[in-house]
Amino acid sequence: ARPPVSGLMARDRASRPEAKPLRLFVAVEVPEDVRAGLAEAVARVRERFPKARWVPPRNQHVTLKFLGSTYPRLVEWVTETVADVALDKPSFVTRVEGLGAFPNARRARVLWAGLDDAGRRLARLAAGLDEALAREFAPEKRGFTPHLTVARFDPPVVVDPLEVRYESEPFEIDRIVLFRSHLRRPAPIYEPLAIYPLHG
Repeated sequence: ARPPVSGLMARDRASRPEAKPLRLFVAVEVPEDVRAGLAEAVARVRERFPKARWVPPRNQHVTLKFLGSTYPRLVEWVTETVADVALDKPSFVTRVEGLGAFPNARRARVLWAGLDDAGRRLARLAAGLDEALAREFAPEKRGFTPHLTVARFDPPVVVDPLEVRYESEPFEIDRIVLFRSHLRRPAPIYEPLAIYPLHG
C-alpha cells in the first residue's frame, strides 16, 4: 500500500536541510595569543596524557549558554534575544589565570583554564542569557565557572592543576558570539552565525 500523501510530505520536509535542528551555543572568544600561551603552558601535561581528547586552541572559548539542538524556526528569535542581552551589558577586561578540573583533580574528566571574573561580568552575561532564553531552553542547573576547556579524559585521571602556572595578559571582552557546532572528527568545527557587540 502506498503511504498517505501527508506522510510523504512530512518525510520530504524532514529531509530538507533547513528542517534539521542546528547545534548552537553562545560564547566569548579569547585572543589567539592567549590560547597559544595556554597551549605552551600545558605541553608537559599533554605529554603525560597523549590519549586524552585535547581541545585544539582554535576551538577554545568561554561558553556562556549551551543551547544544543535548536529548531530552525527558533533561530531568528534566538538571534534577537541574544542581541537584546548584549545591548544591556558593557565590555570589560579579564585574563586567563590558573587551571582546574571537573569534577575534581582526583577524578578529572575535564581540564580547564579559568578566567578572572572578580567583577562577575561573565557570570552576569551567562545569567542574562539563561533568563532571556528560558522560554525555549532549560536554565542551567550547575553554577557558572567561566573557563576554557583544555582536555577531556575518559576514563577519569588524577591531575595536579597547580603544576601549570599560567596567567595571561589582560584582554578586553567586547562582544559575544552565537556559534553553530558541526560535529566532525577529530574535532568539531564552530561556525559563527552572529556577533553581538556589548553596549551596556
